Amino acid sequence: MSWPFSTLGKIVVVTGGGSGIGLSYALLALENGAKSVIIGDIAMTDEAQNIVTQKTNLIFQHCDVTQWADLQRLIDISVAKFDDVPDIYVASAGVFEPAYSNFWEDPEPLESNGYKHVDINVNHPIKFTRLAIRALLGKQKQGVVALVSSIAGYSKQYPAPIYSATKHAVVGFTRSLGDAQRLQGVKVISICPGIVSTPIWTTGTPGSGERFGISEGILITSDAVAKTISDGIESAEYPGGTILEVSKLGTRVVPEWFIQPPGMVDGKMPEGTDVPEHMIVKSLQPIMNVTEKERGKLA
Repeated sequence: MSWPFSTLGKIVVVTGGGSGIGLSYALLALENGAKSVIIGDIAMTDEAQNIVTQKTNLIFQHCDVTQWADLQRLIDISVAKFDDVPDIYVASAGVFEPAYSNFWEDPEPLESNGYKHVDINVNHPIKFTRLAIRALLGKQKQGVVALVSSIAGYSKQYPAPIYSATKHAVVGFTRSLGDAQRLQGVKVISICPGIVSTPIWTTGTPGSGERFGISEGILITSDAVAKTISDGIESAEYPGGTILEVSKLGTRVVPEWFIQPPGMVDGKMPEGTDVPEHMIVKSLQPIMNVTEKERGKLA
């Protein structure tokens, strides 16, 4: 059983709110009447900085999402300022095979014993969800957690296998938490965008737009994703456990079983929506450069 959940008068917290999807959703939440939005990020774009200085109900808090204490601090700030915990939790912080933590270049030393990529994309949304449930139960009120995943969460990505694995994890976690709406009064959903025009592809590390040859023709806007997040949160049409996809073709709920690739027509992607061949070739070249250097090293 699901229920509608208006943003009006609610306290919202967004990780990764300093730019991109997170910032777009934070602004939309304010437009929809949120009481206040707390954005947590390691930094803000100039655009975000200007907006925060102009809006008293938009609060920035430095947050390294790999540090669980930083995630809890976002909730503590809400309690300190409003004597209440947030009602809506959006985990939008994420990275895409960054230079400091990726599969093919493998920059992290053996003593790291883990990929920071996974800490950001998997451990962060999982822990954020647990903290949200604990906070909402503590105040005995309903709430919504929206986790930003990706279409890569149910597709293969040879050039970006850790990213794909992390997004698969978020999809599986979201499905597993579907019953939290009925049992704890906390709706947990996931939004799965296609390729979005955000700093990940432009100024973000490692400048993946250039590295992978992303072109404007296949991008969707962060505002389109923000609207889908908002719809997922507010509408009773999307119960806990929902995987809500958004692409250039629109939105759809991804079924648990027998999923078809997005937008298939007669077994093929419609023109203008598939990844161009030159992008695939370009994304493979850095991998081949790395692995060719490793060939025969142990002989």
